[in-house]
Amino acid sequence: MQTEVNPWKVTSEENIYDNPWINITEFQVLNPSGNPGIYGRVHFKNKAIGVLPLDENLNTYLVGQFRFPLKQYSWEIPEGGGPLSGEPLDSAKRELLEETGLKAGKWTEIQRMYLSNSVCDEEAIIYLAQNLEQFEAEPEETEQLTIKKLPFEEVYQMVCRGEITDAITVAAVLKVHIMLSEN
Repeated sequence: MQTEVNPWKVTSEENIYDNPWINITEFQVLNPSGNPGIYGRVHFKNKAIGVLPLDENLNTYLVGQFRFPLKQYSWEIPEGGGPLSGEPLDSAKRELLEETGLKAGKWTEIQRMYLSNSVCDEEAIIYLAQNLEQFEAEPEETEQLTIKKLPFEEVYQMVCRGEITDAITVAAVLKVHIMLSEN
């Protein structure tokens, strides 16, 4: 029988690592079968925010950058972090402007999801941004970005071919594809 009661019992916990973005805790546990074990959790100190900008001609914008953890270049929708206690839409507006120079007149939240819930608590919130106006981009000093404007259908095909692998981007593109096909 399935139950929604937590079957894990924590016997102790130790803070292993902490910086301004993440905290890592190691837990001594009794697992669901009652046996001792360990569990590590990465706590994110920000929400992950993604924005899929879509203009009136069904073009979208991808941001290219080298991703340090993957040691590879990645094409993604505009993304960033937002404070846990802040308004996610404010963070989405900031990220879109910083990375692409775009401002949107219409915002729609299209998805909330957890990015790797077996080891971390990072929540992602994805928005569709429409009625776009172009301004000057304001990237952070740690970002070397390339911006590409592409037909949305081409970006959808890139996801289908496995050329785009960023989870937030994949989810956003597939969700918007469904939304467009239902109209």
